[in-house]
Amino acid sequence: MSEILDIAIQIVKESKTSFCRFITGNEAGTTGSHQAGFYIPKNAAPLLFGEECTRGRNREKNVTIKWQNDIETSSRFIYYGQGTRNEYRITRFGKGFEFLMDKYVGSLIIFAEQAEDYYQAFVLESDDDIETFLSYFNLSTEQTNQLISSTQVQSDDEKIRLAIAAAIAKLNDFPQTTEMGKMSQNIFNKIFNITNKYICTNPDTILFDWRNVESSLFFALEDKLYHDVYTKPFANCNELMDFANSILNRRKSRSGKSLEHHLSAIFTANKLVFEEQAVTENNKRPDFLFPNSNCYHNFEFPADDLTVLGAKTTCKDRWRQVLNEADRADVKYLCTLQPAISRAQLKEMKDSHLELVVPKHLIGSYPKENQSDILSLADFISIVKQKQSEIPKHYLV
Repeated sequence: MSEILDIAIQIVKESKTSFCRFITGNEAGTTGSHQAGFYIPKNAAPLLFGEECTRGRNREKNVTIKWQNDIETSSRFIYYGQGTRNEYRITRFGKGFEFLMDKYVGSLIIFAEQAEDYYQAFVLESDDDIETFLSYFNLSTEQTNQLISSTQVQSDDEKIRLAIAAAIAKLNDFPQTTEMGKMSQNIFNKIFNITNKYICTNPDTILFDWRNVESSLFFALEDKLYHDVYTKPFANCNELMDFANSILNRRKSRSGKSLEHHLSAIFTANKLVFEEQAVTENNKRPDFLFPNSNCYHNFEFPADDLTVLGAKTTCKDRWRQVLNEADRADVKYLCTLQPAISRAQLKEMKDSHLELVVPKHLIGSYPKENQSDILSLADFISIVKQKQSEIPKHYLV
C-alpha cells in the first residue's frame, strides 16, 4: 500500500464524517460544463453542513482543506437551493489546482471532516490503492458517491437482509467465489422474480443488482466468521497485520472475481457461446473468449469472428494487460465498473484498438466527447450475438 493510502484510511477512521467518489470529467472541467469544483450528492450533505439544506436559499461555508497530507486550500462549501437548482459543491481551490486536471479523471477522491471548518482530502490514482481503500471500508465501486461508514450497511431491503441471514446461517467458511456469485444471484432473482428474459433485456442493471447483493452477503458472512476473532486481543503486532492483510486480500480477490462470475451468468442467459480463461499464445488467458479456444486455434476460422473481453472492476492502470492476451483479435474489449477515465487515457485506449464496455448508467460520467465510443453491456452483447448468428453452427459447440 502507498503511504497516502495508509494515511487516508487512518484519517477516515478517525473522522466524524467522510465521503468518497470518483472524479468525473464534469468535476475536472473536461466535459464543457460551466460548473467548477466537486459535486457532492444530497445524501452526503452532513459532510458539508451537518444537515440537509433547505430549498429556497443558497448557503455557503468557508473551510480549510489539507490535500494529500501536504498542501492546504481555502475553499468553499456551497449549496445552491434557489430556483430550479438543488445541489451541493466544493469550490475555490486556487489557480492551477492539480486535482482538477484531466489526468485525475477516474481517480478516487476522499473528503474527511477533522473539525467544523477543517477537512482533509486525498486523491487515490492507482487501481490497487483504490481497490484496497474500498475493500477496507466494505465498499464496491458501485457504492461510492456516499458517506463512508466502517459499519457500512450494504442493503436497505428487508427481504434481502433476511435472505442473506438465512444463507449465511448454513455456512461455516467462505464458499468458492463462483458459489458466492450464484448464491447472490439466486437471492436477488427469487425475491424479485427475475427471469432469463429480464436478464437478457436488462444486463446493465442486473449486473449491479447482483453485485450489490453479493457485497452484502460477503460482508455479513465475514462478520459471522470473524466475530470471535474481533473480540479477542492479538498476541502481537505481526499476528494482527497478518490477519488484516488476509481480510483485505480476500475482499479484493472476491470483488474482481465477482464481476467475471456475474458477466458469465449474463452471457449464459443470452445464449452466447464463450469460454472463460481460454489459453491463447504463450499461455495467456483472457477473461472471456467468444466463441471458444477451438475456434481461436483453428486458423481457418475468421479472426474477425473472434471476440476477446477482459473484465476489471477498475482499469486506470491495468487496461493495458488486455492488449496482448489474444494476438488474433485486432480489437479487444474491456468491461469495467470504473466511473470516468481521463481523455488522455481514453485516446490511448482507442489508439490501441481497445473498446470499453461500461454499464449504461456510468457512461455519463465519462467526457462528453468520448461517450459515443463507449459500449454499454447490452451493446456488447448485441455485437457478439450478431457475429455468432452468422457463424456456422458446427463451430458453436
